[in-house]
Amino acid sequence: MAEVAEKEEKPKLTKKDFASDQLVRWCPGCGDYSILSAMTGALPQLDIPKEDIVFVSGIGCAARFPYYMNTYGFHTIHGRGPAVATGVKLANPKLSVWEIQGDGDALAIGGNHFIHALRRNIDINILLFNNEIYGLTKGQYSPTSPTGLVTKSTPYGALERPFHAGELVLGAQGTYYSRTIDTNPKLMTEIFVKAAQHVGTSMVEILQNCVIFNDDAHGAVTDRANRDDFQLHIEHGQPMLFGKEKQKGLRLNGLKLEVVTLGENGVTEKDILVHDAHEPDSTLHMMLVRLHPPEFPIVLGVIRDVTLPAYSEKMEEEVKRSGEKSKYTCMDDLLNSGETWEVK
Repeated sequence: MAEVAEKEEKPKLTKKDFASDQLVRWCPGCGDYSILSAMTGALPQLDIPKEDIVFVSGIGCAARFPYYMNTYGFHTIHGRGPAVATGVKLANPKLSVWEIQGDGDALAIGGNHFIHALRRNIDINILLFNNEIYGLTKGQYSPTSPTGLVTKSTPYGALERPFHAGELVLGAQGTYYSRTIDTNPKLMTEIFVKAAQHVGTSMVEILQNCVIFNDDAHGAVTDRANRDDFQLHIEHGQPMLFGKEKQKGLRLNGLKLEVVTLGENGVTEKDILVHDAHEPDSTLHMMLVRLHPPEFPIVLGVIRDVTLPAYSEKMEEEVKRSGEKSKYTCMDDLLNSGETWEVK
């Protein structure tokens, strides 16, 4: 009873409790500040003790994140954040593990670790800061840079087609994918909470601005004049409507999506697609992931959220079963088993 009373008296954590004493060193105006604020606002809602939360990062501007969180953290090596986060989760399954990566860190040198963490469905949360550039190394093109982008390493324009993070998630059989944007802290906070509640690998792509090397990379969807027409905020079970007066929507025409306007050509809300984030078949989710301006709005919110067994949970069960069948009860039993000898 005393233990129960002690838990009840424990003060509720606040945003300030998750802010570390380290000086935040990102460029003035960087979208990372907004992401950090949203995260410190989301964690108190989860009611998880600070000592049970771990942030893991690789290399890049985004990788400074663990220093700025008043939790446990690991600043690891380039592209290997998912591998370390996987080890942390399997070693101590009760922990809430967050893995922070930039688009270059995750999708270039770290691409293999990234897709296999998703495929295995480890119960970790991956945040992908996507500014479509290498910021820390001073402005080279990245795997998400659009074709034709002029950078320090592509002075005549990038020749490659870019990766789209959501396509990689779905292609790797990911169970949770959401997309948000650094200009909307409220939406980010909501999505971080939902990601933490998902059992399995949750991947949140954050469209983030680099004011120094790729300013206004997401200007088409953040500019005040366009954002109502170029941002579609989706919710499970709700029609996919957008526009300033919610007069536009998505309709399925054969095997393709199209934008329609309510009231035109007899279109009513009944014609508008209703979002189903929990549909196991990812076909429509993939179609939503691929939408981009100017022909379509970009889709923000939880696009996919399906329930499948998490690798970490299955590993716990396997360890328990193995332990129950094993003739060894401790490490000494194992070391002293079979043929042994002493060295003097």
